[in-house]
Amino acid sequence: MGVSAAPAADADDMDSAVDVFEQHRRRIFGIAYRMLGTVADAEDIVQETWIRWQNTDRDSILEPAAFLATIATRLSINATQSARARRETYIGPWLPEPVNTDADPALGAERGEALQFAILLTLEKLTPTERAAYILREALDYPYERIADIVGATVESARQLVSRARKHLASAKRAQVEASEHRRLLEAFLDAAQKGDVSALEQLFAEDVVSYTDGNGVKLAARIPVAGRSRVAKFIAAFSSHFWIGKTIDWVQLNGRPAATISDADGVMTTLALTMSDEGIIQVLWTMSPDKLGHAAPAAA
Repeated sequence: MGVSAAPAADADDMDSAVDVFEQHRRRIFGIAYRMLGTVADAEDIVQETWIRWQNTDRDSILEPAAFLATIATRLSINATQSARARRETYIGPWLPEPVNTDADPALGAERGEALQFAILLTLEKLTPTERAAYILREALDYPYERIADIVGATVESARQLVSRARKHLASAKRAQVEASEHRRLLEAFLDAAQKGDVSALEQLFAEDVVSYTDGNGVKLAARIPVAGRSRVAKFIAAFSSHFWIGKTIDWVQLNGRPAATISDADGVMTTLALTMSDEGIIQVLWTMSPDKLGHAAPAAA
């Protein structure tokens, strides 16, 4: 009896390990995605976190959620350097990979903070530790004592990391309007863009609007940002006669905000997201890189 009981106990222990990990998988992914900006990189962190969880003495872990979040955060901090190195060979602007959040608007966190594109793009300018501290505080609502333990800092240093991050993100915070207003402006933008109506586009834009296209060299993708109300309006109007022909537009939630997918007969070819403020649209974000379109389609597609 004693010989046969051990494998059964081992199997039960592994089943329990899987159950606990699956309960927290979405949060682990959410931390890693916010840190690294792509689904593939985030999934790598999820897999490595699972390996660490599988090989640890789980009986000694009092708070599995905290343990897993700590591992995922530390792995993500370490991975940011290699992720940034890969982007040095990227062709054209790099944008965070759009993720459909219809089913999970906060992407596994307490809040959707550090998920909207304007914030993710600004987070790219922070140090990895500042970025991690901000995500743990604002998205997961962690106390500073726990943040300090995770990032290897004092409590006071953890507070300073979050404070510095908040100051950097002050401008990105203005890119937040109510979801209904966001949807209205997006509808108006799509109507004007398809018509090639320069005047209507200019009325929707803030003075310092910028259009970014993430294509990594794909055909027709702009390789440099286009800035300024008049220039962006004329740029978008210039391709209105051919870009929209034969395309289907679907409404989705990307990174917690209303957005659109643009599809042809082969599937989603572009995603369109906007960031905006009371002054109007401040960023037009086109994602055309095929590697970044796999998690943007409507859930029912």
